[in-house]
Amino acid sequence: MSAGEPLDRPILLVGCGKMGGALLTGWRARAIAKSYVVVEPAIPAGLRAAEIVVHADPAQLAADLAPAAIVFAVKPQSLDEVAPHYRRFAGTAPFLSIAAGKTIGYFQRQLGPAAAIVRAMPNTPAAIGRGIAVLCANAATDAAARALCGALLAAVGETAWVEDEGLIDAVTAVSGSGPAYVFLLIECLAAAGVEAGLPEDLAMQLARATVAGAGELARQAPESVRQLREAVTSPGGTTRAALDVLMAPDGLEPLMKKAVAAAARRSRELAD
Repeated sequence: MSAGEPLDRPILLVGCGKMGGALLTGWRARAIAKSYVVVEPAIPAGLRAAEIVVHADPAQLAADLAPAAIVFAVKPQSLDEVAPHYRRFAGTAPFLSIAAGKTIGYFQRQLGPAAAIVRAMPNTPAAIGRGIAVLCANAATDAAARALCGALLAAVGETAWVEDEGLIDAVTAVSGSGPAYVFLLIECLAAAGVEAGLPEDLAMQLARATVAGAGELARQAPESVRQLREAVTSPGGTTRAALDVLMAPDGLEPLMKKAVAAAARRSRELAD
């Protein structure tokens, strides 16, 4: 796709829940295409617009529809029923899936060997345009299709590519599930503040603002996150006392490694 020029052919979005809605919002903000076709029984009212055609069922799609790309944003357990309806587009447009646990091989079986398939793992900060997605393509996906699928996800955050699909399980464990780890950190930090004597509302305000601010600093600062940590850690000070607990042999790092390993293992189980 040419930079700055909206696609003449529509993007076909299958599913418009939270992630699908975030994608559609990002595409419209970036003027990715001149029009969009959405298959969703109940699209949010805020996403209805002149350039969006909504169908409750794939049977309602026009026979001559020629989308630039088909994006699957439905729950993984519904794909056995959903995916075959779109087999007719194989070989004419790439398929982009954000369904967790559904492999490229799965889609090749559902859509046929000619299908250009890109599997992606985004995360929920895409809802505010601050997500990150990792993509992996099959051999039938050419450079133009890769560029288009990358642009569709870049509309809601950062992107990265891997050639080894097996890495998607680790990606899922780190960035796909990762926002939940951060939300839990906020909860735990606020609870510790209450335990230390703070009012509950103030403790939560401090925890949310601290984690959000530290994350933004980590994103923007030229220093490494290790340098940022060391800059706020004075020898013999309060931060050092806390880090001595968090960085102990049984502290945060081994616990996080155990958590990520468990998530990656579950991702592999779901794919199987």
